[in-house]
Amino acid sequence: MTLITRRNVLKSAAAVGAAGLVTSPAIGQAKWPTRPVQMICPWGAGGGTDAVVRIVSALLEKSLGQPFNVVNRTGGSGVVGHSAIATGAPDGYTLGIITSEIAMMHHQGLTQLNPSSYTPLALMNSDPSGVQVKGDSPYKTIKDLADAIKAAPAGKMKASGTGQGGIWHLALIGWLLGMKLAPDHVAWAPSNGAAPAMQDLAAGGIDFVTCSVPEARAMLDAGRARSLAIMAAERNPQFKDVPTMKETLGIDFQVGSWRGIAGPQKLPENVAKIMNVELKTIYDSKEYKEFMDARGFTMIYADAPGFGTYMAESDKQMGVALTAGGLAKKPA
Repeated sequence: MTLITRRNVLKSAAAVGAAGLVTSPAIGQAKWPTRPVQMICPWGAGGGTDAVVRIVSALLEKSLGQPFNVVNRTGGSGVVGHSAIATGAPDGYTLGIITSEIAMMHHQGLTQLNPSSYTPLALMNSDPSGVQVKGDSPYKTIKDLADAIKAAPAGKMKASGTGQGGIWHLALIGWLLGMKLAPDHVAWAPSNGAAPAMQDLAAGGIDFVTCSVPEARAMLDAGRARSLAIMAAERNPQFKDVPTMKETLGIDFQVGSWRGIAGPQKLPENVAKIMNVELKTIYDSKEYKEFMDARGFTMIYADAPGFGTYMAESDKQMGVALTAGGLAKKPA
């Protein structure tokens, strides 16, 4: 099953073109921001989402001359932070980073929020899931781990990476279904993101983590974890020694976590226009590319209307996948 691909989003963004962008003189006349802007992150400090929003905020602060303060609002499998962005005053001083979970949570009955609850500004990144084990794990390859999962009684092995029904939980479910196992054959231990899940892995509380390889990089570089495979069509050039699940197990399941900047509905037009230009400038900047490459994050961009289309497509596909995994509380 393929959820969202790079080609799909580039095609979508090309279709909408550069509508809504303004020239720099128009920006120069705008009266925003005149005070600090709150940038909400729905996931914990130290994870991939936190890293992306912090580099974006730092570059916005540099170019716009006002603080862009990152606030981590975790909890509720992402509901708390996503709700804080959606319900913020639509004045341009509450923005944030939204993730693929917003295309999933309402299918699970966790919230009424969905992609249309926001003013999309730009898609900035998308990363496929990987499978990580402890540095001293007996599982040397993804086949070793797959064989152990198949041999273990249902529920004996435990995995983590995000909240119940989150994107990395969906990654596990897709893999289990690909192995013709029940979606709950491996028990899921909910967490507030990849960083705490990786800490739990290092402490021996779980058997493996399904999260993006970049999110696990600190542990990988320290030798405290190893990545066995990624759920993508091809290897990540930044982690070229990590094989795809398709080439190792013959399971062609692809899933990834996307991240984009957004604000509440009815965001002022001048704010949206300024952010459209600033975010594209950031995406094209040397600083952003070097930051993303250094961490192995996959760069992918869509402007405001393209991001809206991308989210709508993701919402449909996530609904289908969640239903297949028995996690949907209402029809997809």
